[in-house]
Amino acid sequence: MEDEIEIWKINESKQIADCRVFTVREDSCETEDGAKKGTFFVIENPDWVNIIALTKDGQVVLIEQFRHGAEKTILEIPGGMIDGDEEPLAAAKRELLEETGFSSNKWISLGKSHPNPALQNNEIYHYLALDSEKITETSFDEHESVITKLFDFDEIETLIESEVITHSLALTAFHRLSIFNKKG
Repeated sequence: MEDEIEIWKINESKQIADCRVFTVREDSCETEDGAKKGTFFVIENPDWVNIIALTKDGQVVLIEQFRHGAEKTILEIPGGMIDGDEEPLAAAKRELLEETGFSSNKWISLGKSHPNPALQNNEIYHYLALDSEKITETSFDEHESVITKLFDFDEIETLIESEVITHSLALTAFHRLSIFNKKG
């Protein structure tokens, strides 16, 4: 007989914190058979997007910004939250333009993933923007300070291997791109 995964049902749920960009929910749960009970905490986030933007001459548009959780400056790909009922692709176009001033007319979905399903309820949509070009100056949110950097696509693997690029969501997007490229 195969092992079965225990499924938990929520008996009671309440919001315990509103942290501006996310909320925290406390769920009182039990397994379907009632044998186990527990309290779980969920960070409720809007869905996110991130973008691997490639220029016509094969450069990757990366951004560098200070990240408070890691307490350091991180090299990553552009991205951000999906606003309200905004479509993921529209959010990707907006985020790329706001954070880098770059735009593209050639977009490819690389799929989606769960950033951290143990604690978070959201998904992130990964996009590839081809033939990207700078068309305007950046437009940051109040708490953003971002520097745009261009790297040859051939440098990305070394940046990942040497742990210069460590943001797990960027790594996931590059992995998705690798799978896309293998399919041809």
